[in-house]
Amino acid sequence: QVQLVESGGGLVQAGGSLRLSCAASGRTFSTYYMGWFRQAPGKEREFVAAVSWPTGIPYYADSVKGRFTISRDSAKNTMYLQMNSLKPEDTAVYYCAAKQRSGSPRLMDLYDYWGQGTQVTVSS
Repeated sequence: QVQLVESGGGLVQAGGSLRLSCAASGRTFSTYYMGWFRQAPGKEREFVAAVSWPTGIPYYADSVKGRFTISRDSAKNTMYLQMNSLKPEDTAVYYCAAKQRSGSPRLMDLYDYWGQGTQVTVSS
């Protein structure tokens, strides 16, 4: 089992920045990828970004490329999402997830463990 706890959400004005953190505990040594997904009201949960845990290689959704940066600190078992140039359409609950099997890091259904989510609200 892996436990994931997100932090760092909040309210920010358009153009501002936030940094989300996701602390992992438990059986983290089998992790292939960790990722961020988000769900806005009335919409389906969508992929935001992921990082290969062994190599640090990042993957991004087109909607956030160039604005968001994903990273991880293996020693601390923590993943981060630096969000810059935030837009109102970035408003959502952001979830971190861990994947302990092969396959695309962009596919939500392949993730095994999920955090409880953290709210990000961007005002215009």
